[in-house]
Amino acid sequence: MAVKVGITMETRSPGNAISWQADHCRSNSAPVTARVVQAMLALLESETRCGRRMAEWPGLMAEDAMPLRLAGGLHNLYLTGDEQRLGPIYAGEVTEQDQIDAVILEVVRKHDDRLVTWFDSPPQTNEAGRSAGLMAGLLWLASRLGPRCELLEIGASAGANTMLDRFAFDLGGVQTGVAGSPVMIRPEWRGPPPPDVPLHITSIKGCDQAPVDLTDPAQARRLKSYCWPENHDRHARLDRIVAMANERKPDLVKADAADWVEARLAGPQPEGTARVLFHSIVWQYIPPAGRARIEQAMADAASRATPERPLAWLMLETNRQTFRHELRVRHWPGEDAWTLLGSAHAHGAWVEWLGDR
Repeated sequence: MAVKVGITMETRSPGNAISWQADHCRSNSAPVTARVVQAMLALLESETRCGRRMAEWPGLMAEDAMPLRLAGGLHNLYLTGDEQRLGPIYAGEVTEQDQIDAVILEVVRKHDDRLVTWFDSPPQTNEAGRSAGLMAGLLWLASRLGPRCELLEIGASAGANTMLDRFAFDLGGVQTGVAGSPVMIRPEWRGPPPPDVPLHITSIKGCDQAPVDLTDPAQARRLKSYCWPENHDRHARLDRIVAMANERKPDLVKADAADWVEARLAGPQPEGTARVLFHSIVWQYIPPAGRARIEQAMADAASRATPERPLAWLMLETNRQTFRHELRVRHWPGEDAWTLLGSAHAHGAWVEWLGDR
């Protein structure tokens, strides 16, 4: 296995970006997806629109998740029943890379015009498993700011994590959330448990520049296409979340993240309720100007925060040097610095909790 690296000049060439993404999939228990991504190397030499699109990619291919865009399109072909040749690959029955390369090349040649459109937008990997770390972070905040909080999520995609107030959680033995919920989040827990304190989420709202409507079967299937095919538990959980959304949609709007954060922070905040901005695996997709605006809006709101109306910022994002998905938090009033609470698997399979260590 190649040594994992951050997003550097080495991952800007098509071949290196594809190899890097394949390695990342292997390190996250996704050997099937790794082999599919690895097969894209052969596409670079093909006379296909997809191959040319990858070869001529204008930006940071790994940071843009370029290989995973095509992987989602390929999976969508299988889920819609339009390309059953992928079935034995996804089932792990075909593992020889040469055979997989040949099948992927044939499939892309047949569906080239359809697949090339998947490069137009980043993957919508709306993974509810990430709510495990986020909920642990909220318990940590509740132990300091009090039990009541209102939550604001940016980059909410389909709003799976904008429904975390409807999930049940077992976090290292700490039970929280809605008992009996059809969505149970129980990751492998590493380290001490999070604080076992009351938590009351008074409201939870989200935004995304291209939100996915889980009540639309085609959009829900597109979201499922980005779930790696060997991750059967993720697929089952997404089915339950789709059913939950059909009962009551998440409070999700289409908006630019910076515009939305500025507007929400300017609104009234109830006394005795902490306002928490949170997000997971989205910061890299926000343009630098947008990130700067959000940081400034939070700094302005932090200057107004009081013990009666506290403010917090909770994120589960990728450390671009170590490529670990780190859970970090800041809150005001309080020490104006990020606290590293732990790290988590990209799809929530485990949480390594540090807490106050």
